[in-house]
Amino acid sequence: MRFDIVTLFPAIFDGYLTQSLLNKAIQRDLVEIHRHDLRDWSNDPKHHKIDDRPFGGGPGMLIQVQPTVECVEEVERACDVPARRILLTPQGRKLDQRLAEDLATSPRLLLMCGRYEGFDQRVMDILQPEEISVGDFVLNGGEVAAMIVVDAVVRLIPGVLGDEQSSFDDSFSRGNRMLEFPQYTRPREFRGHSVPQVLLDGDHQRIAAWRADASRTRTAERRRDLLEPTPDDDPQLP
Repeated sequence: MRFDIVTLFPAIFDGYLTQSLLNKAIQRDLVEIHRHDLRDWSNDPKHHKIDDRPFGGGPGMLIQVQPTVECVEEVERACDVPARRILLTPQGRKLDQRLAEDLATSPRLLLMCGRYEGFDQRVMDILQPEEISVGDFVLNGGEVAAMIVVDAVVRLIPGVLGDEQSSFDDSFSRGNRMLEFPQYTRPREFRGHSVPQVLLDGDHQRIAAWRADASRTRTAERRRDLLEPTPDDDPQLP
């Protein structure tokens, strides 16, 4: 799978791309990640300026339409695989596991990282990207949000995780609206806290039943909203 990241600060990704499972996935050619400095498409050869004041006044600066559109179009032409355009913005559809699973089916994602007060509206009008938010809060820029998207998607690519069952058991995975059950490892006891005996007996049927019950209990305690019916549960609902 290929990721193209359009950003004003490509160096922010230096450490992130060289660590843990993502680095291994890159080394094994399961994932390609290409960073593109938006300033390279500036029409200001001296200062490489890509932002300007908003028409009508107001605080902050906006990323200009010209460098952004020309950057995205040129980056897309660099590879024959069609790109799914994603713009990271607090105004977008909230990222959840279902959306991550959908994104993981795409062979190529182009992630656009905003800064300042965001992009000139014509960027969205011309490029028509999907707008995605990682939560109801504001970041200094889209780079951290892009890392979250990459992280959520990459672990769903076959071969990235050591055990493919890991992603199936995750909270929210494959339409599951339950939080993941508690898990334990050695030692069996620590400061008066013991591993539940059912996990030590080797009865896989009882373990599965315990985990299902623990998952429901944890969800009810922490995210009761996940147990409420949604329109997707009943096709007769509007």
